[in-house]
Amino acid sequence: MPKNNNLKSILIIGSGPIIIGQACEFDYAGTQSLRSLREDGIETILLNSNPATIMTDPSMADHVYLKPLTTKSIVEILKKHPNIDAVLPTMGGQTALNLCIEADEKGIWEDFGIKLIGVDIDAINITEDRDKFKQLMGRIGIPVAPAKTVTSYLQGKEVAQEFGFPLVIRASFTLGGSGASFVHGPEEFDEMLTYGLEASPIHEVLIDKALLGWKEYELELLRDKNDNVVIICSIENMDPMGIHTGDSITVAPAMTLSDTTYQRMRDMAIKMMRSIGDFAGGCNVQFAVSPDEKEDIIAIEINPRVSRSSALASKATGYPIAKIATKLAIGYNLDELENQITKSTSALFEPTLDYVIVKIPRWNFDKFEGADRTLGLQMKSVGEVMGIGRSFQEALHKATQSLEIKRNGLGADGKSYTKYDEIIEKLTYASWDRVFVIYDAIKAGIPLSRIHEITKIDMWFLRQYEELYALDVEISKFDKESLPKDLLLEAKQKGFADRQIAHMLDCLESEVYNKRVDLGINRVYKLVDTCAAEFKAKTPYYYSTFEAEIETPDGKRYVDNESKVSEKKKIVVLGSGPNRIGQGIEFDYSCVHGVLAASECGYETIMINCNPETVSTDFDVADKLYFEPVFWEHIYDIIRHENPEGVIVQLGGQTALKLAEKLDRYGIKIMGTSYEALDLAEDRGSFSKLLQENNIPYPEFGTAETADEALALADELDFPILVRPSYVLGGQGMKIVINKDELEETVVDLLRKIPNNKLLLDHYLDGAIEAEADAICDGEDVHIIGIMEHIEPCGIHSGDSNALLPPFNLGDLVMEQIKDHTRKIALALNTVGLINIQFAIKDDMVYIIEANPRASRTVPFIAKAYKEPYVNYATKVMLGEKKVKDFNFNPQLEGYAIKQPVFSFNKFHKVNKQLGPEMKSTGESILFIDSLKDDAFYDIYSRRKMYLSK
Repeated sequence: MPKNNNLKSILIIGSGPIIIGQACEFDYAGTQSLRSLREDGIETILLNSNPATIMTDPSMADHVYLKPLTTKSIVEILKKHPNIDAVLPTMGGQTALNLCIEADEKGIWEDFGIKLIGVDIDAINITEDRDKFKQLMGRIGIPVAPAKTVTSYLQGKEVAQEFGFPLVIRASFTLGGSGASFVHGPEEFDEMLTYGLEASPIHEVLIDKALLGWKEYELELLRDKNDNVVIICSIENMDPMGIHTGDSITVAPAMTLSDTTYQRMRDMAIKMMRSIGDFAGGCNVQFAVSPDEKEDIIAIEINPRVSRSSALASKATGYPIAKIATKLAIGYNLDELENQITKSTSALFEPTLDYVIVKIPRWNFDKFEGADRTLGLQMKSVGEVMGIGRSFQEALHKATQSLEIKRNGLGADGKSYTKYDEIIEKLTYASWDRVFVIYDAIKAGIPLSRIHEITKIDMWFLRQYEELYALDVEISKFDKESLPKDLLLEAKQKGFADRQIAHMLDCLESEVYNKRVDLGINRVYKLVDTCAAEFKAKTPYYYSTFEAEIETPDGKRYVDNESKVSEKKKIVVLGSGPNRIGQGIEFDYSCVHGVLAASECGYETIMINCNPETVSTDFDVADKLYFEPVFWEHIYDIIRHENPEGVIVQLGGQTALKLAEKLDRYGIKIMGTSYEALDLAEDRGSFSKLLQENNIPYPEFGTAETADEALALADELDFPILVRPSYVLGGQGMKIVINKDELEETVVDLLRKIPNNKLLLDHYLDGAIEAEADAICDGEDVHIIGIMEHIEPCGIHSGDSNALLPPFNLGDLVMEQIKDHTRKIALALNTVGLINIQFAIKDDMVYIIEANPRASRTVPFIAKAYKEPYVNYATKVMLGEKKVKDFNFNPQLEGYAIKQPVFSFNKFHKVNKQLGPEMKSTGESILFIDSLKDDAFYDIYSRRKMYLSK
């Protein structure tokens, strides 16, 4: 039992829908926390409105409330569960903390006798109220930047006059740096001050002196009720102050900090945590350090909750911060808890790393037309990746290979910027691709001193880049026959991909691969073990690297591989990589359920993924976790090492599907639907022929590979025309055009962005209703798990539509057509597993828009609404363990469930907010209603005809 035996029932508040600034990391934290409480026999009650997450799975908490995150919902839950003893709000990000404060101000916790654990109200208020924080730091002797809080325009002008420019404006009580901006001069001050005051829920901003060029660091801390404090991880931002830490490239452990300064920072962080309140739990502290010999330290902020950085720190060290923070919140001490990795030492230790991790954010600016793409104090990234290597260079390369932006790593892929002016501008105004631009700058001959002067990035990092480029130049002097073994080994140790080395040698990737295999240069796998191998690790959590051979006294040569292969039959599940618009947390949900289902069928499960925010990369979800890029070379080496029965690609979104062709070509078994069927559904031309053969209607269409072909087609199809590329996700590049000029412009633009793509031109069914169906098929039988009707008209991407389960005004004739078409298509495609089909309905005729034989965005939603584990069933069908008829389907839903998209437009000024065929939402929530007379439905339905963007 927990040390505080009075805590028998706990309410956890989640973070709600995914938005920029608050992503999957809180699903990961919440999931760990719920599992942690369950271990201690505590009843868990969860409030969260996000249907796409593992956290809201019925198996996670004793009672899951998929309700809006409001004090009204809290009161309803507390009335229904009078036995709740405490609330834990630190796992739900800023949303949960803000809701917790609101409930406190309304006296709700007091009225119901609810204790706050993991944090206290004073701590939240002190850390959120910039002025109180500054005063507290003054009292305990911790330096902060000169700053003043203002609540009016006039006060702001006076402070600007007093401090002088440049300045930083930060809005109080906001998330992900909302309302924050750099102000370089008086001309932009007025607009940014007004913006900050409006963004703050209490209309308050802090104006502080800008610490431009200072270095930025973060520490992750845990404290127990006996005041023991441990520093779990030090994280260094490669980018200097001025770029939000969520948009920064970060490195752990800190690379350029002297030991004495680190010790000073450590002492400051502990002092800060102890000063903000008397609570047991986790904390994240951010510091700025002057870039000179003095290394002056200034405190930026402290967050008394788990954060994006805590998820990163947990994955970087193998120390499950959220799990341990939860144990501390219920009364345990650090020395009473075991180290989750070694199982033989206590949690009262500070991890030491014998590897380096690099995190790179993932942006989606292409979805926000007209957005300001420069990076600053307001976070703009939608996800992130993490690379683990034996050196900074290897980890950096692995992280860039994980991004899925058609790059093979740093440089050496023919995609470099070469124009001097363009490079200088991208360095001056920090851009999303600056991680690549630094390499291009060195390649263009720009001196390191100049790059440092512009970017203020520490010279140590720039020299690492310089070494990589020098190796690139050296290798390029050889060809594939003459390249020496030591140079090839060095390139692999520094993270260069086979494709990049092939680019340097002007040969094929397969030739480089064959050469390194012939030379015995093979990947080895190392454990992430939290304590630099001082104690034996029990947790199978691996990363890859390359090592020189070790020679024993008797002349035997070998490399040390810590990943031992068992005799069991194995299944590999390919993860979905970084979060992005069009491929979010719902695919991670599917991957986790796929792993658990395969495990139930007796397989050893192997997970490959590189997203540090997610549950799939938790070290104890699969039997083995390879924290590696979902990038062909890495996957193929793992498959060769493990020799699995097959690979599941249906659950990891487009990321995993794109690898199906290569898996098939290399003779690796794809579990479930075959590659041929997956490809047929993706190739819109071939798919339409299949529909034709089965007498299934679809909008008139044609394919084009040039602008001329498209213009000729337009005469046959009639405008409006929907133009879309093949093999993309989230409606990327889709446009509705209404005349030949628009058509030509769109086609030319698309072929420039996605060369050699086959474009599909459909006659757009103006005013049609859109619906979609998800089904499980075993090749013989088809079970439709759910049909959803969209409220917005056809032409708005399904991910951006409000949708009802079940449909609300489709007649029997239409429903029969939907069911009939779904069954026919699933069987014609030889589907084994999941399939999602989208329909347009006009004049009672059902047309097919597209079919995706994989897990979809809506599968978790339907699973939550109907309380059925559909991904578990589908996985067992893919593995051939079960047939559709083996399951007793029993959906439970009274009334309707509405899928409501959530957008993050507030992060981008002046961006086009109109909805169209390209997806723009970052997340979703679920809303249950008893009948169509509900006010919420009326409100959504009345706005359904918001302008379509063409």
